[in-house]
Amino acid sequence: MVATAATSSFFPVTSRTGGGGGGGIPASLGGGLKQNHRSSSVKANAHAPSKINGTATKVPKSMESMKLESSSTTGANAPRTFINQIPDWSMLLAAITTAFLAAEKQWMMIDWKPKRSDVLSDPFGIGRIVQDGLAFRQNFSIRSYEIGADKTASIETLMNHLQETALNHVKTAGLLGDGFGSTPEMCKKNLIWVVTRMQVEVDRYPTWGDVVQVDTWVSASGKNGMRRDWIIRDANTGEILTRASSIWVMMNKVTRRLSKIPEEVRQEIASYFVDSPPVVEEDNRKLSKLDDTADHIRRGLSPRWSDLDVNQHVNNVKYIGWLLESAPQAILESHELRAMTLEYRRECGKDSVLDSLTDVSGADIGNLAGGGSLECKHLLRLEDGGEIVRGRTEWRPKPVNNFGAMNQVFPAEN
Repeated sequence: MVATAATSSFFPVTSRTGGGGGGGIPASLGGGLKQNHRSSSVKANAHAPSKINGTATKVPKSMESMKLESSSTTGANAPRTFINQIPDWSMLLAAITTAFLAAEKQWMMIDWKPKRSDVLSDPFGIGRIVQDGLAFRQNFSIRSYEIGADKTASIETLMNHLQETALNHVKTAGLLGDGFGSTPEMCKKNLIWVVTRMQVEVDRYPTWGDVVQVDTWVSASGKNGMRRDWIIRDANTGEILTRASSIWVMMNKVTRRLSKIPEEVRQEIASYFVDSPPVVEEDNRKLSKLDDTADHIRRGLSPRWSDLDVNQHVNNVKYIGWLLESAPQAILESHELRAMTLEYRRECGKDSVLDSLTDVSGADIGNLAGGGSLECKHLLRLEDGGEIVRGRTEWRPKPVNNFGAMNQVFPAEN
């Protein structure tokens, strides 16, 4: 009886008059209930005795009459049809509409096409393998926070792009282990790559909004070294902007000592080596050591926590900024860096305190307005005299002194 009442409350059936038909309620299940042609289920619920603590209670006649009256009124105004018997589908329709709108939005994003040729169709990609798998290519857009006072990208920006493409090359080739550019076999032996020499030549600096294309590849360098080369081009014109070449060796990250290339690692990387000369002609001139007689010295430089990489030493790009800390301001305002040669001699830790030394040759610092190219020698050292980096930079006059032009348009306040 309970099952019948529960079923009839959701799917009420029309009772028939007369004695025979299978649609009527058997007398044995009537339980004293009087049939009503309008709603047998409502009547069943209305006459069902209530119980409180197992004791049957009577339903007041006034309440019973109200239920019967409500049932009769509802049945008269809303005849039963298939539509008003089914559940409310509004929630389901709302969910379907939401899913459809989300799918349409995703489809529009996938089907997006750049409306300008100078906009990258894949601005967040990590590049791709080119040249039959021997080189790697990646594009970068020069951001507003990557340019300096003269409206061009800084040398640190370009160096960061070189480093990023090198790491993504290893990653895309499937050789990246859990280290910073280390292969799986290198990780097993606690080996990491460290740069020992870097040469960079800049023909033109990109400006804000320019898109540059960086190509990189690797070659063997002696028995236990690797050379990595880069070319930076204007992505729209193909003009070569920068060339760079570097030498890398392996170091044990536990003992902090240099290591030979194990045979297992050589087998991992040998197939990616390109037999080609360096893109920058090697400068064999010796980098001289500076001392306290240098023209310009900046003392007390110390690394910040953000200057460390995952190998727990200062990133090699940071050294360039420290070397130029002691360069005269007059050179930075009137000239731009054309070429740079660096020799990395030891690593720098988070607790190191450094001195930056610069010697200027071939120019009068007090009269650079009509001067030509000039050369600087650099040294980055620890307070106790230990050498970190030796360097040599070549400078040329800026094509347009944007810094001076800005001062003319917006003169300094008194």
